Order: sequence, then structure tokens, then C-alpha cells
Amino acid sequence: MNYKVGIVSLGCAKNQVDAEMLLFTLKNRGFTIVNDPADADAVIVNTCGFIDSAKQESIDEIIELGKLKQEGTIKAIIVTGCLAERYKNEITKQLYEVDAAIGIGANQKIADVVLEALNGKKTELFPDKSLLPMEGGRVQSTPFYTAYLKVAEGCDNCCTYCAIPLIRGHFRSRQPDDVIKEAEQLAANGVKELNVIAQDTTRYGEDLFGEPYLAKLLKRLCRIDGFKWIRVLYCYPDRVTDELIDVIAEEDKIVKYIDIPLQHCNGEVLKNMNRRGNRESLTALLNKIKSKIPNVIFRSTFITGFPGETEEQFEELADFAAEIKFQRLGCFPYSKEEDTKASLMENQIDDDIKQKRADIIMEHQQSVMAEYCESLIGSEVEVLVEGYDKLAECFFGRTYADAPEVDGCVFFTCNGEKPKTGDFVKVKITDYMGCDPVGERV
Repeated sequence: MNYKVGIVSLGCAKNQVDAEMLLFTLKNRGFTIVNDPADADAVIVNTCGFIDSAKQESIDEIIELGKLKQEGTIKAIIVTGCLAERYKNEITKQLYEVDAAIGIGANQKIADVVLEALNGKKTELFPDKSLLPMEGGRVQSTPFYTAYLKVAEGCDNCCTYCAIPLIRGHFRSRQPDDVIKEAEQLAANGVKELNVIAQDTTRYGEDLFGEPYLAKLLKRLCRIDGFKWIRVLYCYPDRVTDELIDVIAEEDKIVKYIDIPLQHCNGEVLKNMNRRGNRESLTALLNKIKSKIPNVIFRSTFITGFPGETEEQFEELADFAAEIKFQRLGCFPYSKEEDTKASLMENQIDDDIKQKRADIIMEHQQSVMAEYCESLIGSEVEVLVEGYDKLAECFFGRTYADAPEVDGCVFFTCNGEKPKTGDFVKVKITDYMGCDPVGERV
């Protein structure tokens, strides 16, 4: 029988790459892939288990799919990803809708697991997480012109608030030749924007060569025909080397955009997070990057309300954000995650205070982003066209300053020939709406 399978992938882009590899394995085994879970015989939920809100989203999705199963619309629900890896057998005990729960090390067995679930067999399979496949084909789920390239798996940073090392295992890099081969295939498939990702992208190659290899890998990626934009995401500040900064500055294909999650700037808070640095050293790093890459866009994330964070330490963080003026910034209240060192720390902070502090920083961020949009008025920017908004009666797309899915868009009108999705066009910025620039095609 030709079974139909759908997949719901939640969480980060790294998880999305895993989902694309799952789809390839299933397709190779003769399953028909469907976009709408309601059209499927079996649905795989590739879960996120990073923080409470992400875990709840995964659970809510499983419950909703359970309603479709109860109605007879779908026959089986299979759960994999971070939530399954983290909570293992608890998944099927707590969520009766689930027919199979497997850890990330069992992803290569997904076709057999789906067949067993469809034949009424309950499966719980949790082999070593290091068995997660890092090589193999993918069914691209992103628009044809953009894709993610995962260069490593796992993490060894062991930040005290983070469960990722427990969930995904030790940091392990892919061989450069394998990465390049996959990138060449993506370019041949029409990908124009390549987003390089890992839990800590800047650590790439340390386990293979005893030193960071990201800068050298980026140079090789830039030699591949077809890519116009290469974007580097998830850079750890300690490992942003002069070599890496120079490569980003010198290579035309690498967009001048650095995603550098700092989490805080106070030295004591960072030390308690098992991270290095302080406001002075982080400011010096960011200023060094700005001096070498004048038009650089910084994206960062902050955590407020980490255990023991005083009002003065929070104010230092807020002042730091105001001083640097990150064009892209997310600020999140600390999430107490079981089995992490921070969850056992004294001086846990009230949820309302954590949220209020995050809100203060994000409220100020609105004015920073408005100021950035204001600075664009009158200039011409290059936009990657992503579609047409029928309601607003205009096209939309992204500039180099906008990473897919996490940043905003540029909305623009066009009086001449209509651009196609995936085209690069010049747009003159005339105004902005909220935090999104507005303009007209040149």
C-alpha cells in the first residue's frame, strides 16, 4: 500500500534540516509526502524541547493531531526531535495519542517506525544520540531560493541555563568536503541564499582540526557558482576570530550580518551562565567588527531574570542594548529547565519580574528599529523577492539585513515588469510601517 506521510517540524532551522532528511528517507522508501497533515495516513511531529514555550507548542501540536486521529482522518502519530529525546518514554505515557516516540539517534529508522505505527505496533526507540545522521539527502522544505546548511551537530559550551548538550550530545563537525558537496547540490537546485547553521557555528572544525575552520569553509562556499547571499547564523562571541571577521568583510557573497547571541553583558551574570566576557570586552568585540565591516547588521538575543540577576545588573544590560543599538534583537525571560545547573541555583526570580525586564528591553528596541528604518529612507536596497501580498497590493521580500523567518520584510510597489519570487531587485525606500521598510522598485 502507498502510504501518505506528513511532517510538522517545530523549533529551529537545525531541526528543520533534520526534518528534510527524514522526508528524504521516507520518500526513498516509497511513501508519498503530503504538505497538509490532514491528508496523511501518518504524521511525524519533529518537536522542539528547548524552553517551556517551545515544549508547550510541541505538546499542543500533538494534541491537535490527536483530534484528527480520533476522527479517523489520520491513522498514526510519530514523535521525534528534541522533546522526544529529552523525555523519552514519558511521551507515550503522558500523550496517549502518540503511537511511536523515537530519539534523534533513531531518525535513520523512521520508515520502519512509521510502518510499524500504521500496523498498530507501539514503538519507543532511543539509541545513542550520536547516531543522528549528519549526511544524506534532503527534501527541501524552504522556498527554492533559500536553504539552511547544517555544518555541525550538538554543543559543548554547557551554558548553565541550556539543555541542548543533554539533548543533542557533544559537538561534532561534518567533514568540509561533505559540506561542500551538499552546498554544491543546493546551488544546482536553484538555491541563491545559503544560511550556514550549527548550535555554535563558530566552533566548526575545532574537533576535526584542533582550531576553528569556519572562515576557511566560508571561503570554499563562496567559490560555488549560484549563491548570491551566504549568511552565517549562531556565532559564539568568544570564537569570532579576526580571520572570520576579515573573511566576512572581504567576501562579496557573505552578507554583512552577524547573528551573535550574547545573552547578557554583566560579567558576573555571564560567569554564572558559564559564559565569558563582560560589557567592556563585548563592546570592544562589536566595535572591532563595526570598524572592519561598516554596514554590519547585528542580531543578538538576551536573557532577563537569570537567577540572581539584580536590578543594577539588569539596568546594565538595558544600557548596553541602548548603547550598541542592535538592529535585530530578541529578549526572553529566563526559562527554568530541569536537569540544568541554573535550575538548581538559589535566588530564582519571580516570573513577572523576568517578563517585565524583557518587555522593557523590547519596548526600547522598537525605537531602535524605527531609527534604523528611518535611516534607510531615500536609499536603494537590494531585495530578494518572496511574494505578493494581495491584501496590501504590493510585493514583499528581504534585504541582507533580514534573516529568513526571524526578521522583517520590505514591502514595495512595482509599476513596470512584475518580479518573480526568488528574483533580486532594487527598491528605493520611501517610508516604513511598524518595523518594516516600504518602497518602490527602481
